[in-house]
Amino acid sequence: MPLHVPPAPAPALRSVLTALSSPTAVREARTPALRSVLTALSSPTAVREARTPALLRAQGPLTPELPLPVHVLDRITAEGVAVTRLTGWRFLIHCGDRAVAAAETVLTPDGWAFSHFFEGPYVASTGLALRQAESVPQTHQPRLLSVPELYMLTLWLHEDLAADAAAGHPGPTDLLVPLAPAPPGIAAHRPHRVADLLPVLTHRTAPTRLLGSPA
Repeated sequence: MPLHVPPAPAPALRSVLTALSSPTAVREARTPALRSVLTALSSPTAVREARTPALLRAQGPLTPELPLPVHVLDRITAEGVAVTRLTGWRFLIHCGDRAVAAAETVLTPDGWAFSHFFEGPYVASTGLALRQAESVPQTHQPRLLSVPELYMLTLWLHEDLAADAAAGHPGPTDLLVPLAPAPPGIAAHRPHRVADLLPVLTHRTAPTRLLGSPA
């Protein structure tokens, strides 16, 4: 069934649109695919003469789509409750029908602001997981859940469609879909009920310190 994608905060979306309209911001990003598309859009003649397939496929403007709130798993309580917190909103940057990069926004004292562009395996993996989730019989609210200690990122399919996307914690019957690359021993793109996966995460995570979150 179709996913119930929550609306992103308007200032977060505006900050990404502003960054996309800034050639300097895109050129300075460590995203070769995004820079290539920008080149294609700014000089179609030069790209055609270069005979570069990746650039020739660039069609249409760069647009931020499928906004997802990014939550981080801080800890799992003795009662088996996953304590999470919102860290930002992520947008997949599309050119035509394909995602070429992602944009991250963060909450600052002055409100939501653009953070950075990035690319890599999680961009394609997120898109694939979202398409797979549309075949699940029940409608869900999609989110991203990062497990820093395992350098693991999951698509979190929340059952409460009316929930505030910035709050809440994974319910026992919510689904978590590990994105590729997943940690050893955890299959990517296989949905797991939270009640089934949390014990595995509890066993495998160290209680002492958190590592950097995956992109």
